[in-house]
Amino acid sequence: MGRAEAALLDIDGVLTIDWLPLPGAVAAVRELHDDGVPYVLLTNTTSRTRTSIAETLAAAGFPVGVDSVLTAPAAAAARLAGSRCLLLNSGDIREDLTGLHLVEDPAEAEVVLVGGAGPEFDYRALDRAFNALRGGARLVAMHRNAYWRTAAGLRLDSGAFVAALEYAADVRAEVLGKPAEAFFAGALKRLGVGAAQAVMVGDDIESDVLAAQRYEITGVLVRTGKAAGGPRHGSGEPDHVLDSVADLPGLLARLRRG
Repeated sequence: MGRAEAALLDIDGVLTIDWLPLPGAVAAVRELHDDGVPYVLLTNTTSRTRTSIAETLAAAGFPVGVDSVLTAPAAAAARLAGSRCLLLNSGDIREDLTGLHLVEDPAEAEVVLVGGAGPEFDYRALDRAFNALRGGARLVAMHRNAYWRTAAGLRLDSGAFVAALEYAADVRAEVLGKPAEAFFAGALKRLGVGAAQAVMVGDDIESDVLAAQRYEITGVLVRTGKAAGGPRHGSGEPDHVLDSVADLPGLLARLRRG
């Protein structure tokens, strides 16, 4: 195959906002499906299980199943199998954390595992995580996104709390979702293509697009989600910028021709 024969697609801010399809998104993914273009949904979402994500998207009309969805919690379960983890996350994802031993006592924790932010990130929870880290636990983040977009606007995400724990406990977090190379590599393996044959479509210029480009995947930034109204300044330039994912089939057709 030539370049741009497969697609890695972010979900939140690219296909949906608050799990409602963005204009043209369902039609775009259906066109990829009908044209035989392999794709996988690569998401840092930590508020829902893979099954819930797949069912919600399928109900909205997207041609996806659970095997089409790769999540940061699933990556955490694979990476940390057998570990005693103190989990700090908003949303019930225990179904996807099979193989981890979730503990409440900081003294028992081998890992402080941080997912997406929400009301659960209060002082008491952060202090428990801090004490686990001071006791020798590793800090592992499913992602370190700064924020995400909802219908009501931007919302603070866990990246700020990961940075605070790093500062307070004098540790450095291991990141398992985007922008980690292993997360992208797992998606490419699922698709059966090399980096030069794939595009990564996202609304986060750093974690989605520039991260993919560092691993020789073509980066495509969409002006929706976090990038609506113009993306925040990045450390580099995307390979391509689209108004929305609705324009993706056309871009892939051009890249295959040229």
